[in-house]
Parts: sequence; C-alpha cells; structure tokens
Amino acid sequence: MKTSELTGAQLDWAVAKCELGADAEQAGDWWKPSTNWAQGGPIIEREKISIEWTGEDWMTYIRHDEECFGPTPLIAAMRCFVASKMGDNIDIPEEMK
Repeated sequence: MKTSELTGAQLDWAVAKCELGADAEQAGDWWKPSTNWAQGGPIIEREKISIEWTGEDWMTYIRHDEECFGPTPLIAAMRCFVASKMGDNIDIPEEMK
C-alpha cells in the first residue's frame, strides 16, 4: 500500500511497526499517534519533522528528504515518519486492507 494513502488504523499500525518492530501488535487499540498529539507529538519532535500549511493540505518533511501531505498535521507527519523508515510502499496485514 502507498504510504501516502495510509489513514486510521493502517497508519497507526505502520507507526507502531516503525517504533516497535516485530512487537507492533502489542501497541493495542490505545495507540493512535495519527490522531493523538500526546503520542504523535514526541515522534515529530524526536524526528525533527517540519510541518507547514500549503493552503490546501498539511505538508511535512524530515530534513527535506521525505515530503508528505495529509488533511491534518498528525496524519501528514506520521505518513512522513513511516515513509522515512519503510519507504513509499509498505505491506500491511491482510485484515487491515
């Protein structure tokens, strides 16, 4: 699946995969960094993800290497984080498709 299209549980799972690796399944239903600033905010700060409003969407980037867009700052930033760690296309569990 394209990283730029990830939302909701798919995006949260991908962020958990980047953060926890093989233990991503342990993140649970409480893990929602794409909508919870208390979870996504520290990732943004640690990874130094820049956030800008383009006039139409939110754009985020890490050291100008990865550039991602989204309807909210957190969605755009978490897509950028996942893209920087896993690339532009990732495999997600079949049950999440």
